[in-house]
Amino acid sequence: MVLKSLLLIHICSATIGLLSGFLAMAMRKGSGRHGAAGTVFFVSMLSMSATGAYIAAFLRPNILNVIAALLTFYLVSTAWRAARNRAGGTNGFDLGALLLITAVGVLGLVSGFQAAGTPKGAKDGSPAAIYFIFGSVALLHALADIRMLKRGGVIGPRRIGRHLWRMSFALLIATLSFYPGQARLFSKALKETNLLFAPHILLIGSLIFWMYRVRVRKRALHSNVTVADRGDGVVANLAA
Repeated sequence: MVLKSLLLIHICSATIGLLSGFLAMAMRKGSGRHGAAGTVFFVSMLSMSATGAYIAAFLRPNILNVIAALLTFYLVSTAWRAARNRAGGTNGFDLGALLLITAVGVLGLVSGFQAAGTPKGAKDGSPAAIYFIFGSVALLHALADIRMLKRGGVIGPRRIGRHLWRMSFALLIATLSFYPGQARLFSKALKETNLLFAPHILLIGSLIFWMYRVRVRKRALHSNVTVADRGDGVVANLAA
């Protein structure tokens, strides 16, 4: 009964998360509608990943699903934090997130070595390579968090980039979990058309576009600050 209830919540949350996530990506960034869709995405993805992690850890043991669920939970949580933390700065939430993603990364690498040591080179039906990929991705995010904590937080384009990357990556994981993760739900004829990969391509393309926009904006702000600093230097020299 518990398993069925959690699976229902997990499936409903995943469906709502996918729909609201792509809706948020399509809307103008910073608009009220984008914020509303993003809020729905945030709540539904937390529900999906939390129930998924619990099911994979205690009801249907599968280490890879635990890792993927916890990584998704972390990405959505820290992306939401970046969107809300306009003033920058860090607190206990950021340290807790770092500890969580570090643990996920270590679990991924350890599971990868365990899988590689088996005759089939797999663990819970998944090859060692996928564990190493998830583990490495998690530890790269841990390094990014360490850099952020050392800086005392992120503001401006860096904050926007952190939000965009993490929300989009979480949506990509959910999309991959839907297809090819649930490939058995689709007919062979539909799978052969490769149309089911269209959302993945659109998502990756949108992420590249917006990350480029953020980088251009960061360069423009840096140039303006540099020009202003030079101007102040010239004025100071003239005053002297």
